[in-house]
Amino acid sequence: MEMARGRSHRARIRRYDRFKRGIDVVVSAVGLVVSAPVQALTAAVVWKAHGSPVLFRQERPGKDGRPFELVKFRTMLTPSPTHQTDAERLTRVGQILRSTSLDELPTLWNVLKGDMSLVGPRPLLMQYLPLYTARQARRHEVRPGITGLAQARGRNSLSWEDKFELDVEYVDRRSLRLDAQIIAETVRSVLRRDGVSAEGHVTMSEFMGANSIEPGASS
Repeated sequence: MEMARGRSHRARIRRYDRFKRGIDVVVSAVGLVVSAPVQALTAAVVWKAHGSPVLFRQERPGKDGRPFELVKFRTMLTPSPTHQTDAERLTRVGQILRSTSLDELPTLWNVLKGDMSLVGPRPLLMQYLPLYTARQARRHEVRPGITGLAQARGRNSLSWEDKFELDVEYVDRRSLRLDAQIIAETVRSVLRRDGVSAEGHVTMSEFMGANSIEPGASS
């Protein structure tokens, strides 16, 4: 009986993953068109505040840990002798973009390409891959998302352990209902500007491995 339920659950998950990819393509394509004026204005503001380039590009691990190039609007100045730490490099414009999640709009292109999904565990840094426990590494069984269960439940204010537990919970429970709930909770969190940064950090602290007890990493 237990094996039959397990097979049924896995079959349901596979069907949903196919359906979910269709939703990702439609929503990201429409989102890129609808948000084009906002993205153009944001690009102009970023260029004026930060100079060129306007976009931040960085290799991140996707499904099964395969690397892809994440694209976002820049929120920080280029490192210089007077701007070295994240706190020194993050500008007022960057703070506003992060708190409103406007910096994430170009990431819709990653969703359209299939690198990411609208909902899933956030893509972290390549250097974290060897630091995960086997359970934590399960977050890479699905495409990373623009938002996820961890972002809806606390964003950067969560500890690493809580964040990863929510990521794995999402992998096991993903469904249309859960995705809709996550998106609704994310919208509320963004409007309230909750959990934008961990205490004592511009965004999140660095993940040091399975025994790390500090909240989050640059995302």
